[in-house]
Amino acid sequence: MSQAFVRENDDLWLHDVAPTLNALIIFLTRENGGVRVYEQKSFTDVSGKEVHLMSNGLSYAKDDRGKWEVVV
Repeated sequence: MSQAFVRENDDLWLHDVAPTLNALIIFLTRENGGVRVYEQKSFTDVSGKEVHLMSNGLSYAKDDRGKWEVVV
């Protein structure tokens, strides 16, 4: 088989997503089987991070390196 048609590791991880809310929404929507995920609310936590509560039931914020992470 030609290598031109073989793609390995197409997976995109949360920490690879661009540090914008729009990029996060696109990623989460794709991960949710195409069902739109949207921001329900945002707030600043006690450490000063902006936290985004999304319609998939999880909260996300950027870490110290500007990478997205799930907030527990």
